[in-house]
Amino acid sequence: MRLIADSGSTKVSWRAMMDDGTVKAIETVGINPVFMDDATIEKILKEKLVPEIGTDVDEVFFYGAGMVGGDISATLDRCFGKVFPGSKCETASDVLAAARALCGHKPGIACILGTGSNSCFYDGEGIAMNVKAGGFILGDEASGAYLGKQLVSDFIKGLLPEPVEREFVKRYGLDYKTIVQKVYREEMPSRFLASFSLFIADFRNHPYMVNMLKSSFDAFLRRNVAQYEWRKYPVNFVGSIAYCYKDILEKCVGALGMRMGTVLKQPIDGLVEYHKY
Repeated sequence: MRLIADSGSTKVSWRAMMDDGTVKAIETVGINPVFMDDATIEKILKEKLVPEIGTDVDEVFFYGAGMVGGDISATLDRCFGKVFPGSKCETASDVLAAARALCGHKPGIACILGTGSNSCFYDGEGIAMNVKAGGFILGDEASGAYLGKQLVSDFIKGLLPEPVEREFVKRYGLDYKTIVQKVYREEMPSRFLASFSLFIADFRNHPYMVNMLKSSFDAFLRRNVAQYEWRKYPVNFVGSIAYCYKDILEKCVGALGMRMGTVLKQPIDGLVEYHKY
């Protein structure tokens, strides 16, 4: 059996690829070896995965943001080895997950537009070029956090259109002091800013939101994708923002003379196709 994991900050989407070709979907709480010890990780695997699929696992492919480095790989390989004796674990970043899910074994441009954003040129085997994402302060253009930052910034400066501002106040009841506290003094400010994605989606047809989305997508394409061989390859996307606003994104891609490729909400099913026996 092959086990594929797409790990986010709060949950892990798993796909168990059985020897007979069937695939089983499972979801568990997030696993982050940077903050979790072996015992915690093994407990999640034993309590949530083993009852669903047993222990006859040959290979594990574990993808997630920040899942690079010898220490992280060694920790996960050790934990999976204990729970699934004889198994081998390959650990890779969310960028490689996006590239494999979108491009398979062929070269192409792969982009992530979710809570954060990232991009790469994939040569069919690995990441050949990666324009640094920069995070929501220095980059992450068109991500949920970036869009939330734009929205909240306009709110505190009184730049939101009246109906948008009225609903924002009604729904969240935030004042300037609270916003500053959450962005500058509490943990996970990017997650707080990205939490406004649902609000943005509710007003997606308002001219203000359309303009904000267009300018954000344009910034992402110009500052990131334009550095790859976009005249030769289509631009592929994975992530909730790309999936939700595919129509607007496609127009922005076309306006710059680029070609729109595949758009996936999440990479996990594309990874199943990539890792087929």
